[in-house]
Amino acid sequence: MKSSLTFNVLSQLTAAVVLLSAAPAFADLALATSKNCMACHAVDKKLVGPAYKEVAAKYASDKGAVDKLAAKILKGGSGVWGAVPMPANAQVNEAEAKKLAAWVLAAK
Repeated sequence: MKSSLTFNVLSQLTAAVVLLSAAPAFADLALATSKNCMACHAVDKKLVGPAYKEVAAKYASDKGAVDKLAAKILKGGSGVWGAVPMPANAQVNEAEAKKLAAWVLAAK
């Protein structure tokens, strides 16, 4: 009985740790969705704009990438991924832009 109880408690703790560690990824996906980023981007495939995995790979060695991408989210940009420009996102503030940029760069 005691070993069964211990196993049950350990299983629940493990599940809680997994859910808590995944929470930031879900929260940032929710932020990206709420700010209409997902209308033009997807994590793993090109839509109107590049896949977030492609962006993460392109900027993987760039130490200033979070700030660069946050600026593009706020102000828009063009020419890096083709002819279609990325419009400025007026729905996003600077803190959200940095959070979204960090999330995009973590895409695997």
